[in-house]
Amino acid sequence: MEQRKHWWNGKWGRLARRDVYLRADADQWHVEQRAGGAEGISRFYEFNTEEAAYETIRALLAGTDSWRELSPRPPGAGWR
Repeated sequence: MEQRKHWWNGKWGRLARRDVYLRADADQWHVEQRAGGAEGISRFYEFNTEEAAYETIRALLAGTDSWRELSPRPPGAGWR
């Protein structure tokens, strides 16, 4: 599975942080909505088309948060 996009609401802390991820695996598109950072709770959505996945992403990013798109790290990249 390849991560294509990552959005973050710009807030720090377990109670405030929200993330949305777009991933692709063959012909399937996966959206993860995560609340609470790395140890938070996730909700997953699966789609047959990229367009359908983006419709859900647009709805998840709607609201008053200042969402930022983060670049995914290249495979094998880590902290140095």
